Amino acid sequence: MAKRDYYEVLGVAKTAALDEIKKAYRKLAIANHPDRNPGDKAAEERFKEATEAYDVLGDEKKRQMYDQYGFAGIDGANGAGHDYSNVYRDFSDIFGGGFGGGGFEDIFSSFFGGGNSRSQSRGGQRGPETGSSLRYDVEIDFKDAVFGTKVEVAYSHQVACDTCHGSGSEGGSGTKVCPTCNGSGQVRRNSGFFAIASACPTCNGSGRVIENPCSDCHGTGLKRKQQKVKVSIPAGVDNGSRVVLRGMGDAGSNGGPSGDLYVYVGVKPHKYFIRQDYDLFCQIPISITQASLGADIQVPTIDGQSIKVSIPSGVQSGKMLRVRGRGVTKLNSTDRGDMYLKLMVQVPKRLSLKAKKIMQELSDALGEEDSPTPVPFED
Repeated sequence: MAKRDYYEVLGVAKTAALDEIKKAYRKLAIANHPDRNPGDKAAEERFKEATEAYDVLGDEKKRQMYDQYGFAGIDGANGAGHDYSNVYRDFSDIFGGGFGGGGFEDIFSSFFGGGNSRSQSRGGQRGPETGSSLRYDVEIDFKDAVFGTKVEVAYSHQVACDTCHGSGSEGGSGTKVCPTCNGSGQVRRNSGFFAIASACPTCNGSGRVIENPCSDCHGTGLKRKQQKVKVSIPAGVDNGSRVVLRGMGDAGSNGGPSGDLYVYVGVKPHKYFIRQDYDLFCQIPISITQASLGADIQVPTIDGQSIKVSIPSGVQSGKMLRVRGRGVTKLNSTDRGDMYLKLMVQVPKRLSLKAKKIMQELSDALGEEDSPTPVPFED
């Protein structure tokens, strides 16, 4: 199953500060810790997922690579053999005010709705909110993934309405206090011994309503726009990699920042080459005489050029030859992987009378046996 975006796992914006990321992780770790949810496999998986996300987003260098290249940018640096079993040996460690702030009172408050929210100001009114991030899938040729390319992306996203400049009100008429919640942004209902608060359905929790909605955007402050953008695909990307365009997603609300545009890259297979990390593999047919006597042959490369390769005499079918520096360009580098040639000795299906005579003479000269001894398998 594909991994979820780490920011989505922690429930924070792409622009979140480290302190906000820490608090979000602590909240998830508390809620899903195995000591608090014995036998709950789903909670355990959420705990592991949150810990993996924090391991990347809580590290400046890992976060930078993840923001630019997604999971491909952190392969090998995270997630391999990760042991989450001892992240918290005792549930009391979580309540001890770890991560540099907040103790039992803050956590108890967050469980029962007393915590503060960065998306809300005093009185329950909503503050700036980040717009939605968008995904766009592109497919590029194998060679373009090796050396990098540029693609044009045409997509639709929400932008601030140019009529009301994103305010949602006609002619700058502004807003008024919501008559349902009296500006609090919340409505309460009694349930037994408790009063449960929820977002006001009239103002959607903002505490205010538009007095005279804009006729173009109907009070949303947003309009949909078609846009084209050139995207640089870096050399070395692999199938499933992504490129992030910051601020190119949907516009935010209440003056919040725009979301991001995630361009996911699919790579078409090549007819002759396959890839493993930054190395390329190709099968090259050679004749019996070339394998027996050795030869200099011309082989193709992903660059579109042919290079001379020396075949040693007596080479066996399946032998791998290494050509350095003819593989895939490495991400953020000018270095390249290697190219491996798998030699495939081809046995002719048809022989002329002359060829048969020569082959028989060769067989006699080599003293070939009619009862060969089996060859053991290699370890």
